[in-house]
Amino acid sequence: MQPLLDWCLRLGPTNPICTRLVSTGSRREFHLFLRIAYLVILMVVLFLAQIGGDTGTLRSMAQRGAQAFTILSFGQVAIICLLTPIFMAGAITQESNPKTWDILLTTPLNALQIVLGNLLGRLFFIITLLVASLPIFLVTQFFGGVPGKAIFLSILVSACSALIVASIAILLSVTRTFGRRAVFIFYMCVVLYLVGTWVVDSQLRTVLTPGSSVMGTTIMTPLNPFLALESVLLPNSYAPRLEPGMSGLAALWYGRPILLFCLICVLVSLVLVILSTLRVRMLGSHSGQRSRWMKLFTRRTDVTRQLVKAPRQVGQNPIAWWEYEGRGRTAAAVFGRWSFVSIGLLVALVVLGLFINGTITPTLFRVIFLGLLSTETIIILLTALNQSATAVSREREDGTLDLILTTPIQPGPYLAGKLRGLIQNLMPMILVPVISLFLAAGVVLFQPFGVQGTVTSMFGTSSVSLPVLLPESAIIFPCVLIGCTAMSVMIGLQWSLRSRTTIGSISSALSVVLVILLVLGFCSISAGNGIEVVGGFLASLSPVNLLLAAIQPDDFLRASFTAGTSPASTRIAFFIGGVFFTLVYFAVVFFMHSALKKSFMVTVRRLAGAS
Repeated sequence: MQPLLDWCLRLGPTNPICTRLVSTGSRREFHLFLRIAYLVILMVVLFLAQIGGDTGTLRSMAQRGAQAFTILSFGQVAIICLLTPIFMAGAITQESNPKTWDILLTTPLNALQIVLGNLLGRLFFIITLLVASLPIFLVTQFFGGVPGKAIFLSILVSACSALIVASIAILLSVTRTFGRRAVFIFYMCVVLYLVGTWVVDSQLRTVLTPGSSVMGTTIMTPLNPFLALESVLLPNSYAPRLEPGMSGLAALWYGRPILLFCLICVLVSLVLVILSTLRVRMLGSHSGQRSRWMKLFTRRTDVTRQLVKAPRQVGQNPIAWWEYEGRGRTAAAVFGRWSFVSIGLLVALVVLGLFINGTITPTLFRVIFLGLLSTETIIILLTALNQSATAVSREREDGTLDLILTTPIQPGPYLAGKLRGLIQNLMPMILVPVISLFLAAGVVLFQPFGVQGTVTSMFGTSSVSLPVLLPESAIIFPCVLIGCTAMSVMIGLQWSLRSRTTIGSISSALSVVLVILLVLGFCSISAGNGIEVVGGFLASLSPVNLLLAAIQPDDFLRASFTAGTSPASTRIAFFIGGVFFTLVYFAVVFFMHSALKKSFMVTVRRLAGAS
């Protein structure tokens, strides 16, 4: 019995990898700052959710408390889904990069202990975040309207989301040799999955009873943490579907989506852990080897043709030329970039064509178009972070940074070249949502073929006629998107310059940008729902918030229309806010460039020789 107990304990509590990660990671300032930022965001969101409205009666205070709890719950799930890969980024690849993998495989630890040690050791930090947020959630009960069961269900959904996200990250780590690719692919998959299931669910929703406005759960509800939470936190608009004669799996699927979501997370995580265990020892034996596909599709170098090839015009800044011409020239990168461009434009044209023909209603067009443009914008920002966060640290690791520093190029042109080259490289992707929104704005503005360009929204007892989307957004959205992308690139360059490894630079840059965008997003949504006119001005804080307010102003600028404010004043404030925040983004980029230029040589010398 004692040997069996010892073996079980070595899988978790006494696992040496788990205890090492917990003991060393708890002392890192980066993890401390993440925990502080996480709690500060929740407290700020709770404070903003309580601002405004009538607080003179107990009923109104209970409504505000329930609203604050709903925002906190959804925000917590979003933050957990974004922070988990930051802790899991170097789960097993950090053991491989310093060439210590072979030593780890010679220890008495088996494959299951290695996988569970990395999984539980890094998942420990996510669990501590959830436990630390419990007092903030309990504060909402002082206002009333928040049952205690809902608090624990919200934390349970966040914990299960972290579990399955961590298991996927572990599987990506043991099946790929480069951690930065695993992190980037992981974020892409998470964003596409969450947005895709949300869009499909919005099309499958039907009312529970005829004449009622309450929608019932769909087949997608237990597959998305946000939809599962919505079925519990917002039962007045989205409730579990329990029809007569429904039993067995159907009753569980439609009637108890949170329970089924947690069961799915546990079972899928178990399968992923088993696959990782079977795969983990292959990581050491195949490191440094090219796959069959790479050998098949990699072209052989024709030395003779390279010698007679005409030289290319580099331009005044060779760094900008190198980032634009030299980055992403592999077959996979070119295929991925132009697939994004072609598929994005094709889907946008198809949706616009269906809208012009009257096949889809304006409401359905809004949902599909918002999901499409939001997904494209998030992918662009993640791509910008992935490329910029590896721009300097990759050169440090392979030794080319030392060669560049021997040339006459100065820190200022070096950083400016990185920024300009990366933006030029991303420009084809940036043009996809810009062109799509421009075409949609033209259809709404000129209404060809008798297109219905307006929708009527009810605000209490009054109705307001609003365009399907705000046409002026086609002018300010490119400016805000390019400004936000440039700021993301500069943040990625900053951490790439300061970090010793590409994994550390990507994790740090992602955490900073995600915290900034989440804070701006929550502030913008709260202002749009609680402050007149000013909410329209603050709706352009980020590109995603701008899309939300432009395509669904009746939902995200509700305060202005509920109070009877003229839509024209809110739209003018919306346009002015876009111009203002574009200038703010470029000002941040300018000051960050100046600061990095001054500290460039000191930072490079401090990390000289790091690899």
